[in-house]
Amino acid sequence: MAYVIGEACIDEMDGSCVDVCPVDCIYEGEEKRYINPVECIDCGACLTVCPVLAIKSPQDGPDPVWAQDNVDFFELTLPGKTEPIGSPGGASSLGKIGVDTPLVAQRKDA
Repeated sequence: MAYVIGEACIDEMDGSCVDVCPVDCIYEGEEKRYINPVECIDCGACLTVCPVLAIKSPQDGPDPVWAQDNVDFFELTLPGKTEPIGSPGGASSLGKIGVDTPLVAQRKDA
């Protein structure tokens, strides 16, 4: 299991985690960021800079709902997209995705 970005990240688009990630595996949705579980190397650099403590390490036992949410961002066909994002090998090549998972969209609308 890779590092996981949880609910505290919704509406917190600080970006410090992106700046320190050595493998560019943190992708930006509309209201939240997501760690690609295939691309993450479990280095922990993102964990130490998150201003809202939204990132959990595998050893911390992240909430399974948010662990699945990070997977879903890459494996589901997101609203308005024609195919899943998958593992493109780096977030910077895609830029802001502009859409979130159904879970995040649901929380945002509540």
